[in-house]
Amino acid sequence: MAKVLHVFNTISRLRERYYAASVGKQSLIKLLSEAEVAEQVYNSNAIENSTLTLEDTEKILLQIDLDRYINEREIFEAKNLARIVSYIDTKAKEQELTLDGLLLLHKMLISNIRDDVAGRFRGEGEWVRVASHIAPDPKEVVGRLEKMLAGYNASSHENIIKRIALLHLTFEYIHPFVDGNGRIGRVINNYLLIREGFVPVNIKFIDRKMYYDAFNEFDEKGATGIMEEIVGKALTNSYYKRLAYLEGARIMTLGEYAKEYNISHSNLINKANRQTIEAFLEKGVWKIGVPQKK
Repeated sequence: MAKVLHVFNTISRLRERYYAASVGKQSLIKLLSEAEVAEQVYNSNAIENSTLTLEDTEKILLQIDLDRYINEREIFEAKNLARIVSYIDTKAKEQELTLDGLLLLHKMLISNIRDDVAGRFRGEGEWVRVASHIAPDPKEVVGRLEKMLAGYNASSHENIIKRIALLHLTFEYIHPFVDGNGRIGRVINNYLLIREGFVPVNIKFIDRKMYYDAFNEFDEKGATGIMEEIVGKALTNSYYKRLAYLEGARIMTLGEYAKEYNISHSNLINKANRQTIEAFLEKGVWKIGVPQKK
């Protein structure tokens, strides 16, 4: 609990810095969001076993010809998810998340992939399993989702890290759709973060094992500790990246930083992974913002 509170306090300070640094820089914030879409799409799809690389994803979104065969489903998965990432960036500020909103997001995600299940919850006889977890009876889906959203809204006074972690784990436990549950779950994390005035997060493919360990912990113990750590680190990472740009820092890789300041590179990577320095991952490379000399 103390660790989560420490991270939450850090995020609160970063959030204040972000608001201060954002004044008059809406065009830069928009560019940062647009530049991040491909990374968001790549990581979320990769967690679901997509074979697309980040480069493939960027080419698909820029409508550049690919130099290898990629099946139609994966192309639509990239395009559809990119549309949703851009859509929620503004929509989340305008509209509360509802069950109808969830269905719309799902329809956007699964259209041209599985139109027979797009935009609807699991129906009678549509059971799903993730590893050893069998999702609840389809008859319970709507009631459980309503309870999930009500619980989230009722806890508005509590720590955002704990709230998002619990909601995400609960949503994935319910697994309300036949297909697309993981990607929609990560989308609604950001929908709610943006709506509450935080920056969106990008759960990375490289953290996939830890991410699935979080689901196992929740299934077996009802605990949310691992997911809280993932959400907390993802939030600090997102703030560090945006602040480096908004505060006009000199952005360099950790390798360059280690060489310039004669510091152990491996030690810096360890600190970056723990988020105890203001380092952030951008396109799979650890970077850091160094204040410009005045």
